Amino acid sequence: MTTPQPIPGPQMEIPAGLEPIYTNLARISHSPADIVIDFAQILPGEAKASVRARVLMTPLSAKLLLRALKENLARYEAALGEIHVPNANTLADNLFKPFQPPEPPKE
Repeated sequence: MTTPQPIPGPQMEIPAGLEPIYTNLARISHSPADIVIDFAQILPGEAKASVRARVLMTPLSAKLLLRALKENLARYEAALGEIHVPNANTLADNLFKPFQPPEPPKE
């Protein structure tokens, strides 16, 4: 009995000089034909986020991305431990509540 071999994906070319971006905020919107994901950076205490990249995809591509993210996060957690999501009213409440400066040292 032979084990089915995975179908190789396309070879991806990364353009020279392509800089990775850091993002700590994503806004997702959609139309009947497209899913739009804006990736942004926001600093604690700031009211405005700076969008660094916008990705448009079909709903099918978005669903396949969701599946790939779930599979990769499951592998990550299997190797490195569970990722704990803070408990609050919403994830946005936890991530973007007003900035709390550290308490000064007690003398």
